[in-house]
Amino acid sequence: METKRLTSGEAGKAAALLRAGGLVALPTETVYGLAADATQEKAVQANYDAKGRPEAKPLNVLVDGMGMVEAMCRDIPADAYKLARAFWPGPLTMILWGNGTLPPIVPARGATQGVRCPDHPATLAVIRALGRPLACPSANLSGRPSPKSADDVLAQLSGRIAAVLDGGPCSVGVESTILDLTVTPYRILRQGGLSREEIEAVLGPEKLDNH
Repeated sequence: METKRLTSGEAGKAAALLRAGGLVALPTETVYGLAADATQEKAVQANYDAKGRPEAKPLNVLVDGMGMVEAMCRDIPADAYKLARAFWPGPLTMILWGNGTLPPIVPARGATQGVRCPDHPATLAVIRALGRPLACPSANLSGRPSPKSADDVLAQLSGRIAAVLDGGPCSVGVESTILDLTVTPYRILRQGGLSREEIEAVLGPEKLDNH
């Protein structure tokens, strides 16, 4: 397979490849992600295979806003909307209860689903052109460094994926912060591009656990 290099203006081509079940590496403000149409089980399986990712590790999905989240999650707390207004698009992944509409392989057969709206115009354009959420782990071989440019992606995944959309270097360069909203108090599972202090400023420190 030859991996195409698309320009940031070719969102329509990237969406067409994803619609056809292909894998496309996309830029975000954090790191490049390896996208598959999250509604296609075979495409999601191909994502695991291309990365060599253990299937016990769930995949977070990229969305263009809370409308897509409502289609795949249930019992969404009001704080999720508050966080989305404050930090989306941006480096915050929220863990919510899934509603079973996505193939079970996406959340690794678990009950929760991670969701994020990325802060990159090219990738938001791809999501909107496709009209579906993207299963999107980092675009690296499992255990290797997360890529921060299209060249980094190609160095690891050339020949394994359909295309990489070159959106330039990532502006943040570290993974998103992951916040679990299915527990009380809420728990930060991974500290990334958004600080605890920023989250506390929106929700109040009493909403987060002390660990």
